[in-house]
Amino acid sequence: MATDTAKISQLKSAVANLNQISESEKTGFVNLVSRYLSGEAQQVEWSKIQTPTDEVVVPYDTLAPTPEDPEETRKLLDKLVVLKLNGGLGTTMGCTGPKSVIEVRNGLTFLDLIVIQIENLNKKYGCSVPLLLMNSFNTHDDTQKIIEKYSNSNIEIHTFNQSQYPRIVVDDFVPLPSKGHTDKDGWYPPGHGDVFPSLKNSGKLDALLSKGKEYVFVANSDNLGAVVDLKILNHLIRNKNEYCMEVTPKTLADVKGGTLISYEGKVQLLEIAQVPDQHVNEFKSIEKFKIFNTNNLWVNLKAIKRLVEADALKMEIIPNPKEVDGVKVLQLETAAGAAIRFFDHAIGINVPRSRFLPVKATSDLLLVQSDLYTLVDGFVIRNPARTIPANPSIELGPEFKKVASFLSRFKSIPSIIELDSLKVAGDVWFGVGITLKGKVSIAAKSGVKLEIPDGAVLQNKEINGPEDI
Repeated sequence: MATDTAKISQLKSAVANLNQISESEKTGFVNLVSRYLSGEAQQVEWSKIQTPTDEVVVPYDTLAPTPEDPEETRKLLDKLVVLKLNGGLGTTMGCTGPKSVIEVRNGLTFLDLIVIQIENLNKKYGCSVPLLLMNSFNTHDDTQKIIEKYSNSNIEIHTFNQSQYPRIVVDDFVPLPSKGHTDKDGWYPPGHGDVFPSLKNSGKLDALLSKGKEYVFVANSDNLGAVVDLKILNHLIRNKNEYCMEVTPKTLADVKGGTLISYEGKVQLLEIAQVPDQHVNEFKSIEKFKIFNTNNLWVNLKAIKRLVEADALKMEIIPNPKEVDGVKVLQLETAAGAAIRFFDHAIGINVPRSRFLPVKATSDLLLVQSDLYTLVDGFVIRNPARTIPANPSIELGPEFKKVASFLSRFKSIPSIIELDSLKVAGDVWFGVGITLKGKVSIAAKSGVKLEIPDGAVLQNKEINGPEDI
């Protein structure tokens, strides 16, 4: 133990000299590292896990209808704030700047769609739902420039930054910036679990409470399905639920997603990292754990204030090892969903899959830009002509990984309403007006450019060269 105490005091004095961050960030960081070193129990006792009942994870279709009186609806909405997690960069998709400014459809970005949705809500009901963007130090400057274009909209947009913590050098447990790494590489944003303290530290929480706001709807900015839902808001206010996590039925694509369990009388999030090795396959099965966390969260603002001030939100720590210029570093993160067990009357709501439409890769972009969806008032709506509930599974090779190369390889996005699965490998280019149906696999031979001609209809085909089309 003495070594850990020594590590902490050494870390404290090093952190005290980092003038790039605030006192509250220094305290938060040291507390997080202390908890990590004390080795708080991460794993759960498997035999104590229970499947939550419908009282705990409420089926969406049992929610009461929303009030018919528009005035009642306006009152509901005036209690709401929408907060989008906007700290991520579009680097995995080959873009610079915040991920939320990638164009999703009809030349509109994630952020454009979010603003249009809330504008329409405010106009329709005469309410004033504000939009908050939680940025990281990576996205702050760009976002400030981008939101200027919305200055004439009927929506208040606020931004605040999540904490900035120093990466820790694994060898001697010293903050990386203390060793001369003062550029961005020395720092990291500590995960979206940081949304609660950052809301408080930024002064935004108290400002919202003073305006009579009661609930915040938190969601990832890249989840196109995360739109304001009046039935959920109405349910939470009527039942005084301090926290609600939207969950949705698992498919084979989501087997690693966190799930809700009942544990020692509380509802809590179970992540794959907490599962003992011998139970990982059971965790991934769709039979036992049927739902997963969409990261659409509804949280009572007064409850956030109470718990942050009491320093009670001790979410599970997620260690994330990285390497910077050959130096092994550690960053400790937390997830907002893990906070569920600290709130009173916390519930899950088992929502339709349409509320989970994340765009993590260009294969997701292909789905939302295709005829599988239409755009109505900023909402991405699924085409009723698709009769199969699940979306097609799409695997695009590395040639399509970056948005720019993805867009250049498709002259137009193919029709995929009747597609089950698509696999594309190699140097493949798509013409205009192509239709894909059933199971389609296209693999160009090494060093050969394979062009799919305009107007081609491919149904249940395996294509390795022009002769197969």
